[in-house]
Amino acid sequence: MSIPAKYDAKQVENKWYDYWMKNNYFHSTPDDREPYTIVIPPPNVTGVLHMGHMLNNTIQDVLIRRARLLGKNACWVPGTDHASIATEAKVVAKLKEQGIDKNDLSREEFLKHAWDWTHEYGGVILEQLKKLGCSCDWDRTKFTMDDDMSEAVIKVFVDLHEKGLIYRGYRMVNWDPEAKTTLSDEEVIHEERQGNLYYLNYKIEGSDDTLTIATTRPETIFGDTAICINPNDSRFTHLKGKKAIVPICKRVIPIIEDDYVDVEFGTGCLKVTPAHDENDKVLGDKHKLEVIDIFNEDASLNSFGMHYEGKDRFVVRKAIAKELEEQGVLIKTETHINKVGTSERTKAVIEPRLSDQWFLKMEDLVKPAIKAVLEDDDIKLFPKKFENTYRHWMENIRDWNISRQLMWGQQIPAYYYGDGKEDFVVAESIELALEKARAKTGNTTLSKENLTQDKDALDTWFSSWLWPMSVFDGIRNPENEEIKYYYPTNDLVTGPDILFFWVARMIIAGYEYKDEKPFNNVYLTGLVRDKQRRKMSKSLGNSPDSLKLIEEYSADGVRVGLLLSSAAGNDLMFDEALCQQGKGFGNKIWNAYRLVNGWEVDNNIEQPEASKIAIAWYESKFQKSLVEIEDHFSKYRLSDALMAIYKLIYDDFCGWLLEMVKPAYQQPIDEKTLKSVIAIFEDNLKIIHPFMPFLTEDIWHYISERTSEEALIVAKWPETKPVNEALITEFEFASEVISGIRNIRKQKNIAFKDAIGFSAINNEKSSTTFDAIIAKLGNLESIDYTTEAVEGALTFRVKSNEYFIPMAGTIDVEAEVKKLTEELKYTEGFLKSVQKKLSNERFVAGAPEQVVASEKKKEADALAKIETLKTSLANLG
Repeated sequence: MSIPAKYDAKQVENKWYDYWMKNNYFHSTPDDREPYTIVIPPPNVTGVLHMGHMLNNTIQDVLIRRARLLGKNACWVPGTDHASIATEAKVVAKLKEQGIDKNDLSREEFLKHAWDWTHEYGGVILEQLKKLGCSCDWDRTKFTMDDDMSEAVIKVFVDLHEKGLIYRGYRMVNWDPEAKTTLSDEEVIHEERQGNLYYLNYKIEGSDDTLTIATTRPETIFGDTAICINPNDSRFTHLKGKKAIVPICKRVIPIIEDDYVDVEFGTGCLKVTPAHDENDKVLGDKHKLEVIDIFNEDASLNSFGMHYEGKDRFVVRKAIAKELEEQGVLIKTETHINKVGTSERTKAVIEPRLSDQWFLKMEDLVKPAIKAVLEDDDIKLFPKKFENTYRHWMENIRDWNISRQLMWGQQIPAYYYGDGKEDFVVAESIELALEKARAKTGNTTLSKENLTQDKDALDTWFSSWLWPMSVFDGIRNPENEEIKYYYPTNDLVTGPDILFFWVARMIIAGYEYKDEKPFNNVYLTGLVRDKQRRKMSKSLGNSPDSLKLIEEYSADGVRVGLLLSSAAGNDLMFDEALCQQGKGFGNKIWNAYRLVNGWEVDNNIEQPEASKIAIAWYESKFQKSLVEIEDHFSKYRLSDALMAIYKLIYDDFCGWLLEMVKPAYQQPIDEKTLKSVIAIFEDNLKIIHPFMPFLTEDIWHYISERTSEEALIVAKWPETKPVNEALITEFEFASEVISGIRNIRKQKNIAFKDAIGFSAINNEKSSTTFDAIIAKLGNLESIDYTTEAVEGALTFRVKSNEYFIPMAGTIDVEAEVKKLTEELKYTEGFLKSVQKKLSNERFVAGAPEQVVASEKKKEADALAKIETLKTSLANLG
């Protein structure tokens, strides 16, 4: 079948993706084959394809396509995450544009808007993944807010509550004032920022004395309920038992003693604000202090802030510093670096806040997950270095705050029937809740109308931690056929930034609900950075448009570009030049097939010796590379596997084999050689297919008309066969001989069409197996073995073998002698100047070691060049 001169990626990619979809190659159902399962790290339903997604999903597709070629029942489950905070923020913003305030809507009304938004904008990223070539089982697409997925989440909440592992507690939490919800500790990013340390004077009640405290947050003085000193600090003995007056608000507060206070920090006096600092809360509980919350939910000051009520905390900080200075209370300010908690989602500065929240006890739940990774090696992390990060997180785990003050998400299944803190029941439905409430209270007259469901939603991670089980309905129906067949899954590919958020929690959930690991291996990719090592982001404007990259360089080109330099766990320095290299590689393969496809066959021609040896060599080279590739895959070194394939096809196949078997200009090729080359080409396509699926499938069908059962996507991965190491070694030697001949032709402008004589002194006793190939690729009249140097010839060496190309009739000997003589004279002069420098004892003693070493290398190089030039001149007579 004739093949177009140019590869049209746009036409090819659409054609073959539609073909794969039409023939259902991506779909998996349980059968008698070995399953190979991957679950996608569900991207936010609000998301669009960025470079991190491109890398992560390309890796998953490489693994899943290779599994198909290995004959496994490959199942890649796609889906999206409802992303409570991010999605609710987008819906609220859209409502605001329409003049609607979220607070004016009922939960049902808001959720209708959220679902409308999700149906309109959600899932865009999954469509974009198809452009990349991702072969997910789209029939299995899941969404964490699907009815069955939500049922699983609620079922788990109820179960954990009944086991005594979920509890409701009034505790200091991380409050995101922009999203207006609490966050877990893991969703807070601590950043070092420069701020100020403000030194404030507090008057002592009933005297003219003052004490000085240092604070980074002067706006919180409205919440002060004590001043704390260290009982062992002699500087403040006179203050024991006294009271202080808070500036501006004039509240009288006790001076308490506690050895928690660091006498070395600041002034040694600590203002205690129990509502707005976790450590202050501990002090407050211990000393039974009043708790005063001075902030609204958006971190503006409430009525306790007096004339600052309704103003933002950071605006107040500047204004109150000025007021305190005017009153003579602010003594001085100093620049101060401290760690500030920010929201992982909204980037807002976190506000510690006391709140009633739901928590999951982690201390016992975490034990099987620690054992599986760190002791039993049941789950392997690639690269292994991340085990230390995993250990640190897991061994220092705190109870998980799982409630969020949001509407978008699974509503917490707690139902209140009274005003008391314990007047609630937890159940999977309001009907079951009513039964429990009646049983708990003994009040059979209770009705649904007497029950009020908790307004909070569950943390999004509380749904995604069940993902490997819930996508196969393993929570609601734990003994169903699919969960038993596909679970545990095989490989998880994700970023190290969610090793704790998601990976560790899935492991915890897996052992709790299946008593088994959720996956065998975790491949942790690096971050995609730009050439300046900056993380790619919209704000920096350094993140290219993923779809435009595909349009310009083809999906295959982008996939190769991404993987050429993305070793596991190491950040990828992305450069569009890599995508161009990937595109160029595709063109190389395309043109290689065009070359082969253009050869005419003559069934009467015998296979030349050169072709026979060349094919035997490449088959061994292929097998040796295949072992290397398999080893790289087993260690999740995908970029190394790709590079091994790249070199095999680009250098060995295109650069050498096709040249070795290519018929003479306008001459036919023998049938046996062509069949072997086609078979080799097909094996090449199989091993590069996981990386470049579109191009390879297209060429596969040009090679031969295939049925749907014979498509490349479901072909068989090449079998491993014995390797003839001797052939590989002999070719390496022969290739150096060929390079030597080509160098001389280039230097002397000897056209390839002109056959040349060639003699060799075989000091190495090297094999003559490749002589036919050397003769063909060098266009030699013959290869003559001799024991003496050939006069009137140019020469080169490979190891101790000497090779001679007679120059008579080929070049102007007289001109060549003149040229070599001049070069010899120059080199001898250069050598003399170097040796003069090295014979100078003062220079050798005083110059840096590397400078002396450089001069000695110049001397050695010059001596070697002089010897070569003298030999060449002698051979020219």
